[in-house]
Amino acid sequence: MDARTEIFSWRDKARLIITDALAHKNRWARLSPINQRRWNNFKANRRGYWSFWIFIVLFFISLFAPFIANDKPLLLKYDGDLYVPVFVAYTETTFGGEFETEADYRDPFVKELIEKNSGWMIWPLIRYTYDTINLDLPVPAPAPPSAENWLGTDDQGRDVVARALYGFRISILFGLVLTVFSSIIGVTAGAIQGFFGGWVDLVFQRFIEVWTSIPALYLLIIVASIIEPTFWILLGILLLFSWVALVGVVRAEFLRGRNLEYITAARALGLPSWKIMFKHLLPNAMVATLTFMPFILNGSITTLTSLDFLGFGLPPGSPSLGELLAQGKANLQAPWLGLTAFFVIAIMLSLLIFVGEAVRDALDPRKTFNSGGT
Repeated sequence: MDARTEIFSWRDKARLIITDALAHKNRWARLSPINQRRWNNFKANRRGYWSFWIFIVLFFISLFAPFIANDKPLLLKYDGDLYVPVFVAYTETTFGGEFETEADYRDPFVKELIEKNSGWMIWPLIRYTYDTINLDLPVPAPAPPSAENWLGTDDQGRDVVARALYGFRISILFGLVLTVFSSIIGVTAGAIQGFFGGWVDLVFQRFIEVWTSIPALYLLIIVASIIEPTFWILLGILLLFSWVALVGVVRAEFLRGRNLEYITAARALGLPSWKIMFKHLLPNAMVATLTFMPFILNGSITTLTSLDFLGFGLPPGSPSLGELLAQGKANLQAPWLGLTAFFVIAIMLSLLIFVGEAVRDALDPRKTFNSGGT
């Protein structure tokens, strides 16, 4: 084989490889007809579709809250060296101070030390984090909105915008984690009940009836009086009771589908029960599950907010929308507290409800694509 023939053969091989890779890419990128119909139905609900993107943007912004609201500079230059206080805790002696404790960059003394050595600081948009106390308020706390504190301060002098931003983030993260774990446990329990039926279903149903009769709020009050509830303790206690929300839906789908012809054929072929349950029956049950998940997320966020409002939620000082509501109730002379918490919670829950309605329309097999929108 001469050199020219070898070059052409390598070109053909490269062309085949690239063509095959593009074909695989298009195959994965292309939705199946049923998923294409669901996506079109989801987009047709314009309110839910735009609510989904607004919620995603707000949640994405909240994930970077330390870079938006913080009492530490994002970048600092001192004596020719660059520092990143937002990531690393530097002592005051690093900048020529006297104390070995972490530097307070809002302190005029520390500012003067840095500026004397041709230094500078790049601050985030809001120069407060959720627990920073503004000691230079011109009026007693809670202070009204001003150029320094856009939505005022709470009764401890903490910036309301920063607390609302961090509170929004922790509420969403708490709700998402609780929803995911609740769905995993609830779907598994409902699948076992519906697939095996008989005594398994009967015993499970009686257990769920007894379990749901336990007052979760009283249990939380008892636990809060013994130990200080944290994020994970609250999550664990609420998880004990929230998983039952999906059991009935999944159980009904498995009871309906376990006697269908293709399931009977799978059993006759000797497929193990777990494979039939999670490979053949679960996809059908997931339609109803996905429809309920935005509403379960809403309920999780509402539960955390309610507990924080009553004082049985996150530890004192944590960024909490429920605690901000409680401050608004206790300080009626400072309406910016209650109004801020109300609008943040109302917008967040409304967006999730609209997304849930769009998901319900997308997964409804009776609904056809309507280009006119909702």
